[in-house]
Amino acid sequence: MNEKPTILLVHGFWGGAAHWSKVIAELLRTGYTSIRAVELPLTSLADDAERTRKMIAQEKGPVLLVGHSYGGAVITEVGDQPNVVGLVYIAAFAPDAGESPGGITQEHVPVAASNLVPDSDGYLWVNPQLYHESFCQDLTTDEGLVMGITQKAPLASTFGDTITSPAWKKKPSWYQISSEDRMIAPENQVRMSKRLGARKVITLKASHASLASKPVEVAALIDEAAKDLAKG
Repeated sequence: MNEKPTILLVHGFWGGAAHWSKVIAELLRTGYTSIRAVELPLTSLADDAERTRKMIAQEKGPVLLVGHSYGGAVITEVGDQPNVVGLVYIAAFAPDAGESPGGITQEHVPVAASNLVPDSDGYLWVNPQLYHESFCQDLTTDEGLVMGITQKAPLASTFGDTITSPAWKKKPSWYQISSEDRMIAPENQVRMSKRLGARKVITLKASHASLASKPVEVAALIDEAAKDLAKG
């Protein structure tokens, strides 16, 4: 492969495609022109994988999937598409076959787990007043308040949806660990990154929202993955 891949960014729970805003700006400055960001329904892993699969299919050339948080489970499920050339995990779930984000979470319960609040319709929210300290404590208070108010809640049942055939067993991967993460325990991130056999693993002193607090470093990892893949 001699061309840079299209970068397809996949968000996680309690956020949308706009969570990638700062990373997108960095990638544009680096010279990338083919960047897409999927907006997931967050209603089930199957629904989210299908939405992502359709966006992958729209691209004629190679695609590099980048998943944050639960988005890592989505790219793990959908990354076996023939034009997907690699997977980048940003403080993300990378489940094995039969594993779910909820099951992995229970192995090392994250600090902010008690700040999750279900509603009467089956959606699971981060308490908006505690979003800043839970999700993005290294951003400003105003940024945390805005992200908390605009959060996109998943159906709680999505936590239990399991992976069928993990793409990371077939495709090269990269992983970024957030050492100060309160939403996915850093211990879980370390374990998942080790079993990936990733080409590169980096650790950032960052909250769960490393894509917003450390966009330069996150974009640099994506760029490194893309360049590595372009070399073949």
